[in-house]
Amino acid sequence: MPFSKSTIYIIKTYINTKMNTFKNRRIKLIIYSFYIILLDQISKFSVLTLLGFERSINIVPKLLNFTVVKNKGAAFSLFSNSTIFLTIISLIASLLLVIIILKSPPRSYWNSIGIACLLGGTAGNGIDRLLKGYVIDFFELVPIHFPIFNIADISINIAIICFTIDIITSKDQLKNTIRNKKIK
Repeated sequence: MPFSKSTIYIIKTYINTKMNTFKNRRIKLIIYSFYIILLDQISKFSVLTLLGFERSINIVPKLLNFTVVKNKGAAFSLFSNSTIFLTIISLIASLLLVIIILKSPPRSYWNSIGIACLLGGTAGNGIDRLLKGYVIDFFELVPIHFPIFNIADISINIAIICFTIDIITSKDQLKNTIRNKKIK
């Protein structure tokens, strides 16, 4: 026998530890996404309860207002008359992201966080579309006249930033690997 019983035991323990860590990481990403969804839904409910629709309150003078609006479209109110289509896309995307988290091999830190943020944001807005037929937006940046947005939108943008960081750091790692192989 090429391996002793103790060597096999050590290998099995190592593999089980790695598998448990991977399972725990998956669960953490799902929980992180759930927290984003919860924060998004609670914030929308709270602002809507306090202000109602089409009312505005200044939060930070000359910078930030809470202005509650119905957004029947996607980002920046694109596809405004496509609620059913956007609802289906949100639900399918959310399901696919859950499958990616649960079934795909381990990913880099930034990629994993990006997927969790994307799931939280997509599901948060998808829940609004499914239950209400529109998304509640309320953050209004006053000086730049940017479209009104919500926490789910912020989460989706954080996901894009995470994916960008992942691509940049992956390229750097690839360059270092290639450089190290050329030196040898």
